[in-house]
Amino acid sequence: MSVLFLLTPAQMRRIRPHVPLSHGIPRVDDRRVLSGIIFVIRGGLRWRDAPPGYGPHKTLYNRFVRWSVQPHLRRPRRRGRRARPPNHRQHAPEGPPHRGQPPQKGAPDRCIGRTKGGLNAKLHAVCDSQGRPVVMMLSAGQMNDQKGANILAPLLPPARELIADRGYDSTPFRAALAERGIAACIPTKKNRKQPIPYDKALYRQRHRIEIAFRRLKDFRRIAARYDRCATIFFGAITLAAIVTFWLGQ
Repeated sequence: MSVLFLLTPAQMRRIRPHVPLSHGIPRVDDRRVLSGIIFVIRGGLRWRDAPPGYGPHKTLYNRFVRWSVQPHLRRPRRRGRRARPPNHRQHAPEGPPHRGQPPQKGAPDRCIGRTKGGLNAKLHAVCDSQGRPVVMMLSAGQMNDQKGANILAPLLPPARELIADRGYDSTPFRAALAERGIAACIPTKKNRKQPIPYDKALYRQRHRIEIAFRRLKDFRRIAARYDRCATIFFGAITLAAIVTFWLGQ
């Protein structure tokens, strides 16, 4: 076990409140199983190829699926959000596309849609001033950026400014931000008759969310979208965000 990746005891103390409680028979070591799940997602392995030191691969897969369909692991920013000052900035561009296969007729929505680049999914995200995701949403690839922004707008925590690319330049979205006291740092579209000025120096900080997406794509199961089920795929994204940005990895 010494050569395997393992979460530290301090990291487990942070994540344990978000892990579902066991009912009935005590389950195997959460630290070992969760470390194995992270190892598989990061390396892009098949579940059956997980090192034996993490235990049976069926245990890893079943535990990951069961946790993915529950909301316990979908709160990576709760503690940091309370500690964050109310005047922090936010960044909200669209996420990188992920390829997949079209769902069969009658199958549940897999968040896969047809775009110019093929069949893709889209990850929408909002990051804090340090580039850590605080709100995320998975959608089909053809979803308009503004539609995704309108869905995420009510979930935004208090902030002073929001930085986004020109794909989010719309009057309703700007009005929604203004109602919450958030200044929009968004370049105007070329077809807007009256350009709206924005802080170009502040806009340079938008690179932080681009870096965040690149770090998420270091997890090969996410970059290649191994999981067709949208719930399982989003569970992998959430776990990767927790490990990368909120556990000090």
